[in-house]
This record gives sequence, structure tokens and C-alpha cells, in this order.
Amino acid sequence: MARHRTLRILPRRKPKKASALADALTALAAVGLATASAWIVYSNLAIDHNMPMPEAIDAKRKTFESSRSGRLSYYVDQHATGRPLVLIHSVNAAGSAYEMSPLFNYFRARRPVYALDLPGFGFSERSQQAYSPQTYTQAILDFVMSEVGETVDVVALSLGSEFAARAALQKPDWFHSLALLSPTGFALKKDKRGSQQASDQGLNSLLRPLFAFPVWGRAFYDLLVTRASIHYFLQMSFIGPVPTDLVEYDYISGHQPGAEHAPFYFISGGLFTPNVLQKVYERINTPTLVIYDRDTFTSFERLPDLLARNPRWQAARVIPTLGLAHFERLSETVRVLENFWNTS
Repeated sequence: MARHRTLRILPRRKPKKASALADALTALAAVGLATASAWIVYSNLAIDHNMPMPEAIDAKRKTFESSRSGRLSYYVDQHATGRPLVLIHSVNAAGSAYEMSPLFNYFRARRPVYALDLPGFGFSERSQQAYSPQTYTQAILDFVMSEVGETVDVVALSLGSEFAARAALQKPDWFHSLALLSPTGFALKKDKRGSQQASDQGLNSLLRPLFAFPVWGRAFYDLLVTRASIHYFLQMSFIGPVPTDLVEYDYISGHQPGAEHAPFYFISGGLFTPNVLQKVYERINTPTLVIYDRDTFTSFERLPDLLARNPRWQAARVIPTLGLAHFERLSETVRVLENFWNTS
């Protein structure tokens, strides 16, 4: 009688290299998850989110109620006479009027000077509201009309330039001139980065809830406002050393209740005006000066076209700078500003 042999089919073994790679990735993911979880716990239990904050500028500070943004804070020195100068800071993870302090301190002996903390920054209200270009435009209009009360010259920085330009377009009689320091809105689409690119792609409505998710939102923001992170991003805007007092003030400003709310709208792209060049800049009749050189976070390829199309615009290059000419080349920046005002 013939015997039948039974074949045993063994499971195929994973190649050793593939198995080792899978194990390594699993271990790496576990480490990453553990690290993220530990940081979230540390953020909630160990980081002080209500640090004592000094005033950004050694001047009288006042508050008022904005029609759209609640309580807003500003600094003012009215000892000198002349047309008021309004200073508008940029928007970033920890912006404040401190960014405009070199100009405030220079001009305070020469004319009335005001520096506004934009909604969600500095000593202004940082509530969990919807922040948008309209929010900041209205804040500037409310400030100029209710607190200054007369026609002003404005100097605005970076993204703050878009808000100032929008305000001047809406209420031109209140704005004698605009000076825009390294303004956004002139980069070619292919050269836009980060939050500007997210804005162009319409991703802000998707990204902001992701960044602001309650479980990790504040912890994620805390990573952005460590001293090391602040210094890293600031050094991209300085030819020379980054001022330590600027790093420290940004750090303190980033460790306040609600400090994350407005920046999440910024980093997700929700605070940029799409096609601001055509929608706003080209339509402005207010005399406008662009002060620029190089800028890590934006570029100016489309500026020559605007200068050719709108005779109310002019530009001056302060070299070498990376977006903060008033910190590193104050005397040249002041000279350019005063020449502009004298001829506007």
C-alpha cells in the first residue's frame, strides 16, 4: 500500500532587511509619540503662560475699545507738534509694538508718535475670536479715527503693510502717506513660502483647526516661542547679531494667556489678502513709499510693475538689510522717510 506524504506549507518569512526597517520605524514612531506626549504634558503643567510682561516702549500706554476686536492697547508721545505718525508692527508668532520701538524713540522728540498693539498681540485683547485681514484693517481705522483724530502718516512693517494699505484704501482722507517696510504682497506665486503659500492655496480653513486643536494647540505654539525658536527666525531678518532684548520681549509676549490665537490664523495663511497687489496696492491714491532690500520671508519681483503703473508709489532700497532696516540701518531709514514726507 502506497504511502502519501503530506506537504507542509510554511509561512513566508519577511526579508531580514524589511523586517528590521519596519521595526525601526515602529520604534521611531513610538519615540516620537512619547516625546510629543511628554511635551504636551510639560506645556500644560510646567510652562508659565502668564508671565509678567513689561511695556514694549517707555511711553504712556492707553487702551480703547475697537468696534470689532475689543480692547486694544497703544503707546503715545504727544510732546512734539506736527502731523501724527502711526506705527504698525508686523504679524508673526509673537509680534508687538516693540518691533517699531526704534522709530518711536527716534521720532518722539520731533512729532506726535503712536504705536498700536494689533489685535491678538502685545497688551491688546487676545481672545479666541475670528482674526482676518478685515479685523486688522478695522482696528487701524478705529484707532486712527477715534484715538488720533486727524490725518496721519503711517509706517507699517511686513504683513502690517497690507492692513495699513487696506485702511488707506477704505478711508483715504485719514491717511496723508504710507511708508511700508519690507511689505508682503510683491512676491511671484512660485516664490511664496509658508503661510503666504497656504493663503494662495486656500488651505487656511483646514490648517488652522489642525494647529489649534485643543489637545496639542498650545503645546505646538509653545515650540514656536521658545527662545531658541524665536532667535532662529529673527536671525533670518538680521545681517548682524539679533538683539537679545528683542528675543526676550518676544519670548515674554508669547507666554501670555491666549497668545496662540491670532498667530494660528497667521501661520495657516488666513491673514493675507489674496491678490493684494491688484485688489489694494494698485488702487491706492495715497502717496506710498516702499523701503526694502532682501527679505527671507518675502520678495519684491512685482514691485517694479506697480511703480510703473501707479505714480503714487515710490521705492527706496536700504542696503544691506533683511527686512528690519529700522533696527540695523536706522539713520538711513530715517533719512529716506524724511525725504519722502518732505516731498509728499
